[in-house]
Amino acid sequence: MKVWRTGRFEIDLSSPRVMGIVNVTPDSFADGGQHAHTLQAIAHVERLRDEGADIVDIGGESSRPGAQAVPVEEELARVLPVLRHAVRLGLPVSVDTRRTAVMQVALDEGADIINDIQALRDVGAEELLARHPSAGICLMHMRGEPASMQQAVHYVDVLTEVSTFLQARSARMLALGVAHERIVLDPGIGFAKTAEQNLQLHRRQSDMLALGFPLLVGWSRKSTLGTITGRPVNERLTASVAAALASAMYGARILRVHDVAATIDALKVWQAFGMPIGPDTTPSP
Repeated sequence: MKVWRTGRFEIDLSSPRVMGIVNVTPDSFADGGQHAHTLQAIAHVERLRDEGADIVDIGGESSRPGAQAVPVEEELARVLPVLRHAVRLGLPVSVDTRRTAVMQVALDEGADIINDIQALRDVGAEELLARHPSAGICLMHMRGEPASMQQAVHYVDVLTEVSTFLQARSARMLALGVAHERIVLDPGIGFAKTAEQNLQLHRRQSDMLALGFPLLVGWSRKSTLGTITGRPVNERLTASVAAALASAMYGARILRVHDVAATIDALKVWQAFGMPIGPDTTPSP
């Protein structure tokens, strides 16, 4: 599948696309508080647009391990002013939410994509997206709630169990009439998974392409990169860019990142050098 249909846009996936993260929260693990106020978040959206982001992803509730839920009203108060500004900037806008009520308002306000860490399992979420004619959908794997998910990390075979879950969720949406080209899948790096399990998912990432949907992958600044490098979260730029390139090489088509400009520069150099992008490609002559 070479196109992701997302509301106002059809996103060309013949090469990897970069999704810039906009956390309108005081407590996100990587940048909590930096863009918590509306004007800060709006400025950040514009900066990501200027840096070349293909998509911006706006979230009003932290999903870091241990994070507590916020009321729907508070999530909407954080997200809506930023969303309303972003939809006027001429690029696809994603809203990162797991709540049907927030999804409904976001779609009414012009959001192009719903990016749900719980894969549309809130009551009414499936039906809401099935009724929408064209919004893009990202279905992610996780177990439990952010507050407790790192207590749910026992897998017999992490790839098989993640793939089975994503296959079931995508099949459910297809059965409800959602067009195939609206759906992408996210293995949920860091969500109810240990560092070694995250690495296993990466090493076998190309196997998930057999599910028949594009992959969205987010390694940016995550704790596994800290485990590998020994670096604190604010010193993981190089590791994050390396992980994004590796994900693209293994077939990911949307890279969800904090550091848009650095990731785009790395992709440009990688491709100019004729290096492979995707498991079925070879270096250019």
